[in-house]
Amino acid sequence: GNAATTVTRTVEVVDTTTPTVTTQDITIDLDANGAVTITAQDVDNGSSDLGGIASMMVSPMSFDCSNIGANTVTLTVTDNSGNTATATAVVTVQDLVAPVVVTQDITVALDATGAASITASDIDNGSSDNCGIQTMALDTTMFDCTNLGANTVTVTVTDVNGNTNTATATVTVVDSIAPVAVAQDITVALDANGQATTDPEAALQG
Repeated sequence: GNAATTVTRTVEVVDTTTPTVTTQDITIDLDANGAVTITAQDVDNGSSDLGGIASMMVSPMSFDCSNIGANTVTLTVTDNSGNTATATAVVTVQDLVAPVVVTQDITVALDATGAASITASDIDNGSSDNCGIQTMALDTTMFDCTNLGANTVTVTVTDVNGNTNTATATVTVVDSIAPVAVAQDITVALDANGQATTDPEAALQG
């Protein structure tokens, strides 16, 4: 008779198909420390693989104030068979954090001409920003005799990315210059009793 022959063969199925990488562009905000970190899932938009995805990585993943604007990142997807594929996405970094404005109250003395001036740095008491301060401005910098006493001033701080914040402080204006007396000689006549009186203002010039 015919003998049945059985042949056993081993067939190794090899997955050589790379994953399909699909990305999305995102916009992210820096935090109060001027930093932000993303994950691969933030830019993934449905990447897939028939054999299953083992891992996803994005590079770069950390951003700071030097990255304001559009940044290209690369998403790398690896499937369970070790096949990899990549695609890019745009990560737009923005700074929406306003400066922290810290002020101090000050006292200024009028000079001999009856004037005093201050700058924003006189009022500032450690203002800060996550990306850096561009400018500080005061709404009032000059004072005169009409401003004696307490005056409220406003300082406006603008950061390098255009965010602004304000705070107030009290500027106390004092007049510490003593009056200058200028006298002149006068002639007075004694009366019958040998006495004379004069008005002190008569001796003042001006």
